[in-house]
Amino acid sequence: MKNGWQAKRLSDVCEIIMGTSPPGETYNTTGEGVPLINGPVEFSRGSFGKTVRTKFTTAPNKLCKENDLILCVRGSTTGKMNIAGFDACIGRGVAAIRAKEYQPWINHFISSKTEDIFRLGTGATFPNISTAALAGLTLHMPPLAEQRRIVGILDEAFEGLATAKANAEQNLQNARALFESHLQAVFTQRGHGWDTQPLLSLCSMFVDSAHRTPKYQDDGIPALRPRDVVNGKLNFDGAQRVSEHEYEIQSKRYKPRASDIVYSRELSYGWAAMLPKSPQICLSQGMCIFRPNGELDGNYLLYVLNSPVGREQAQRVAVGAAHPHINLSDIKAYQIPFPSLDVQKEITKRFDSLAAETQRLESLYQRKLAALDELKKSLLHRAFSGQL
Repeated sequence: MKNGWQAKRLSDVCEIIMGTSPPGETYNTTGEGVPLINGPVEFSRGSFGKTVRTKFTTAPNKLCKENDLILCVRGSTTGKMNIAGFDACIGRGVAAIRAKEYQPWINHFISSKTEDIFRLGTGATFPNISTAALAGLTLHMPPLAEQRRIVGILDEAFEGLATAKANAEQNLQNARALFESHLQAVFTQRGHGWDTQPLLSLCSMFVDSAHRTPKYQDDGIPALRPRDVVNGKLNFDGAQRVSEHEYEIQSKRYKPRASDIVYSRELSYGWAAMLPKSPQICLSQGMCIFRPNGELDGNYLLYVLNSPVGREQAQRVAVGAAHPHINLSDIKAYQIPFPSLDVQKEITKRFDSLAAETQRLESLYQRKLAALDELKKSLLHRAFSGQL
């Protein structure tokens, strides 16, 4: 620690207010009562955007003030933080941290310690940070004038980083939007000799997954859920696993094969992906599987289903607000733009080339975003080790 700086406990320099949730029946979204910050909502990833009013309560208890640092201290979002955009009631799982002297220094210091803060939590499956653990967090405190000088440097640097990050994120969105606009143009404008056919008529096999959630285990056969095919990409690493016995039960109707197309029809619904030759795959609940017949190219069908044309059909027929899903009969009735097989293959070839270029640009912008995050961490480290 730099000469002249002091090590102090968080409780020495801040007031810590642990929230408690008011009765659930007092919540509303009509603006009646006091704004409520309850649980892991409205937390940015250390960017310190201000919270917005979403819920209110007519039975406020623990209160935070505008510009307090609010920190999530319970559950999967433990360590996430934001700035209170208004005076509010704070519910369970939220702590308000109010500096006794200079709030911006506290905000920046704590944002540099997210990993340390997360480790303060107890409970493997549901972390929870106690008041005592949070109070004992050690802060490095220079004189007030030095705090203000360093915060000024950080604020100026972070403003530039925020602009660069916003530009990179916009470029990332533009790359994706350009690709989708090409898909939309081809599948809506079509060409001479094109037809439209219901999906079922173009499939040699169409099967729903078993209407049960299999028993998962730590290893075994990947069991794909709707979340594992988002954006049309298979997520094997994050997939749950099942035993051979569970696989047999779950695959009684049909055993998935390479080149079959799996489609999500619940929750994160409306995404399609093609199964590879390996690994062996099991389908969990909320999925269906089909195989295009000889007149329909599987890769072409993937582009249709994951394009705005396919996604719009999924969104149009989805039902259920709390548990959105698509009925199997509606999926079978999707209208598929249908040119000749040669045209399908030519379109797929063009889209493959464009997708490769889009992925190259996405990778470039993702690397830039990662570099900006690392630069921010480096600046924070230098600031709180007395190197600025």
